[in-house]
Amino acid sequence: MTASDLQLHIRYSAWASQQLMDAVRALPPGELERPTGISHTSILGTMAHLHFADWIWYTRVAGPLDKPEPTMAWLENEWPDLQQRWERFVDGLSDADLARAIPFRSIRGYDAVPSVEQIVLHLVNHGTLHRGQVMGMIRQLGIEPPGTDLMHFYMTAMGEGPVTTSRGMAAGPTSTRRLPS
Repeated sequence: MTASDLQLHIRYSAWASQQLMDAVRALPPGELERPTGISHTSILGTMAHLHFADWIWYTRVAGPLDKPEPTMAWLENEWPDLQQRWERFVDGLSDADLARAIPFRSIRGYDAVPSVEQIVLHLVNHGTLHRGQVMGMIRQLGIEPPGTDLMHFYMTAMGEGPVTTSRGMAAGPTSTRRLPS
């Protein structure tokens, strides 16, 4: 894993969360807080949990920020800024920084000392899990959620058209671009 890999994955996570926020904004009134029995009770609850996780991990690696509120307004106004902070943070990392230990006490009361690399990968993985849950909630409403998987990011957000893997294998109908290696 390199600093460049973490930069790419943080950008993917921000992009995927923004895709989902756009879909959530377009939902019919009342659906944000409707109990679904999945994850953190509702679409809004799960989206707020995602933002909270981005916040708490950022405060552990980079410094204090105001605690987020579990509201749609807070998500719309503050989450993009937090995602940009994450991008600036990882942009400042060297490969050597990835092993830096970050000691903290968890909200469950245990002490831990993960590396910067482990924290960033956890953050991205955690976001993928909960975005998938929100997408399931949106599907329950009979609405098609946006594509937010990593390959979709490679194929759309990083440039137009299909891509190839680092070994030259086609990842789309025709191969014109290469995936980051």
